[in-house]
Amino acid sequence: MQVTLHQDKCVASGQCVLAAQDVFDQRDEDGVAVLLDDRPPEELHDDVRHAAAVCPAPAIALADS
Repeated sequence: MQVTLHQDKCVASGQCVLAAQDVFDQRDEDGVAVLLDDRPPEELHDDVRHAAAVCPAPAIALADS
């Protein structure tokens, strides 16, 4: 799985961090999401899919690799 985070679309809700804290984090200064791992291990794929689904903005793109 390839994960892409479009920070310009992020609304800093933090839902991705709650869903997949090993893959996403937030910047302290403005809460915008930060991608920690653009190719997470398979055991995190369900969490990452959930993070993309609950994102209130279309900021997370997933592609199978």
